[in-house]
Amino acid sequence: MARYSKKSSESVGNAIDRYKKGTLKSGRSGKNVTSRAQAVAIGLSEARKKGAKVPKKSTPAARKRTSSR
Repeated sequence: MARYSKKSSESVGNAIDRYKKGTLKSGRSGKNVTSRAQAVAIGLSEARKKGAKVPKKSTPAARKRTSSR
């Protein structure tokens, strides 16, 4: 079963394109995004808002639970 939908990968792709052009802005501050990982995170966040199939955000507590198994 796929973890991410096609819509989510398109959203991430669009965010990466905007990052490369230098037009991708971060949330509150509105500064230009400087890292590729941040661009991917923004793309996934936008995909979640649109209702695309994306796994839930990883939190430190959730990571701790899964790694201790």
